[in-house]
Amino acid sequence: MKFPRGNRIFSGINSGNYCLNYKEYGLEELWVIINLMRRMLKSIWFKHGFFQEEAKLSVNEIGTGNMNYVFQVCDIDSGKKLILKQAVPYARSVGESFPMSLDRMKIEGGALELQNKFAAGTVPQLYHSDEEMALIVMEDLSDFEVLRNGMIGMNKYRGVDDDISSFMANLAFYTSNLHLDSEKKRHLAKEFANENLIKITEDVIFTDPFYKCERNRINPELLTYVEEKFWIDKNMQLEAAKLRYKFMTEAQSLVHGDLHTGSIFVKNGTAKIFDSEFSFYGPSAFDIGLLSAHFILNYISWSGKDVETKKILDYREYLLETLVSIYDKFFEKFSRLWNREGVNVGSDIVGYKNYYMDKLFTDALGYAGIVTARRILGLTHVEDIDGIENLKKRAKVQEQGLEITKMLLKYRHKFKDIDEVAGTIKAVVR
Repeated sequence: MKFPRGNRIFSGINSGNYCLNYKEYGLEELWVIINLMRRMLKSIWFKHGFFQEEAKLSVNEIGTGNMNYVFQVCDIDSGKKLILKQAVPYARSVGESFPMSLDRMKIEGGALELQNKFAAGTVPQLYHSDEEMALIVMEDLSDFEVLRNGMIGMNKYRGVDDDISSFMANLAFYTSNLHLDSEKKRHLAKEFANENLIKITEDVIFTDPFYKCERNRINPELLTYVEEKFWIDKNMQLEAAKLRYKFMTEAQSLVHGDLHTGSIFVKNGTAKIFDSEFSFYGPSAFDIGLLSAHFILNYISWSGKDVETKKILDYREYLLETLVSIYDKFFEKFSRLWNREGVNVGSDIVGYKNYYMDKLFTDALGYAGIVTARRILGLTHVEDIDGIENLKKRAKVQEQGLEITKMLLKYRHKFKDIDEVAGTIKAVVR
């Protein structure tokens, strides 16, 4: 993909039927937008009939992420909208010094197809995918709220546990050898060989937080604790290494790969999971573990905020109730699918299902611990905790999180169920 410079960016604009909100963009960004318009005029307006040919359209770049451009396209008269997302060959927030493969958009388009097939209603609808332009066009969900933002505001979202658990259970079952024959599963695993982004995950989640890495961003008030009590914990390091190896070698099912509270839209008791560009064939427990970490991070964050104690206790109770419900519903739905449709890999052997599901549970706890550490020590943090401006208060919260990391990594095999985990977190965090 080329990004021409200079006045050439103004060539080819001969229609008055759309306008660009380009005041904040440089020349390369404008060229991206114009190329998107040209491609969309072919693939969406005329071919798919999403907009009328004579429609007047506005286009606004609304992306807030680190890697891609996200445009909202709106029919000015009817209000009809869609989202267009395009990758560039580097991390947008860093620039060309951080090169990245454009294949991630092909991966996301393919993942959305499978997710809409196996977990319909829990993800945005996919309208169009264009590998050459490294873009996808999908349903606009701007009337939804990002779960993370709502949690930071102490909002409660009853019922979203159902969609979230269905998404994870359906993908974990229908894309695994429990449902697919080996040949089909191998084909899909090859199709989703998301090597560039998997390597990023291996580094920034499983490696960097566990040693003095230059990429880490560590609160200076936390550094003494990290050096004297965290990095030197050899038993914890061993368990983290075991899970890193599982992540690298265990291709059980298609996983979202970046399923956190910032990747979930919520509205009226429903949830939509988005941003699937990290999708790959990996451990089925990874998604639920990663999501769990972000509930834990929000839970501990309230220790550093000036909020009435009664409100904190009430909200923390809600967080744990929701987390427990997500786990319970995930395993209930996964078990039901296994009993009803399991066809392969010893699915009918007595005791095998219990073994499989016990391993899912303990691995999920381990991944939750690792991701908690990543969001405290690694390259990218979460606003839940980084929004605490007082560094000493923030450090106290972060210490709690790292103690939970150690607990989940070293003792994950001792927990019999998620209720026991929730009770332990409640006892640890004050």
